[in-house]
Amino acid sequence: MASDPSILSREAVHFGAMAGDWWNPNGSSAMLHKLNPVRLGYIRAAVDRHWQFDPTARRPLAGKRALDMGCGAGLLTEPLARLGAEVTGVDAAPENIAAASAHAVQSRLAVEYRAGGTDVITGSLFDLITCMEVIEHVADPRAFVAGLANALAPGGLLILSTPNRTALSKLAIITVAEGLGQIPRGTHDWDKFLTPDELQRLLAGAGLSAIDTRGISYRPGSGFALTDDLNLDYLMTAVGR
Repeated sequence: MASDPSILSREAVHFGAMAGDWWNPNGSSAMLHKLNPVRLGYIRAAVDRHWQFDPTARRPLAGKRALDMGCGAGLLTEPLARLGAEVTGVDAAPENIAAASAHAVQSRLAVEYRAGGTDVITGSLFDLITCMEVIEHVADPRAFVAGLANALAPGGLLILSTPNRTALSKLAIITVAEGLGQIPRGTHDWDKFLTPDELQRLLAGAGLSAIDTRGISYRPGSGFALTDDLNLDYLMTAVGR
């Protein structure tokens, strides 16, 4: 286990136990598979807008360095590589890194994977950092955000997603999704969810400015979608000051 104080060992063990099933769209990470297209759509729009890329370009991130922090087994990391980025994926669970590395080889993608937390990227700089559904699982969100900020290259883009701490998220994520086994039980601690205002303050404390926030909604018939409603889950984009 890495020495990064932001890592909660029990969280790394919990997610590492799912490593072998991570790429199964009907397995324990099924919700992430359903969520991934929405996250990718948001990320693609954000990078196109930030760097004025051609929205039709197949590899817009060519020449850019990207970090997927808390990458799991690489569900988002691999698409970033396909978009042309030189990608590093970091996860606290060594089991996830092993599964991610094996899948990247099968996919014939060049991705560098590292086990640990923000400690394993010290001294590295990235143009794009993604951190999806991770900050609610760390021991020290303030130190974690500071570590991400230190790794963001000048002119870079940081994109995070996390559940909001609301009555709706408690009902939908804890009571329903975990209660019915759609998400493995014990995955979330509602008290560790961050409101958008709290996340903005953490970013500001690390010298970053939030420039965009969008909600993610879920409807049983149609799945996940971007929305202006932040009550369930949300994505936030930040840049350096």
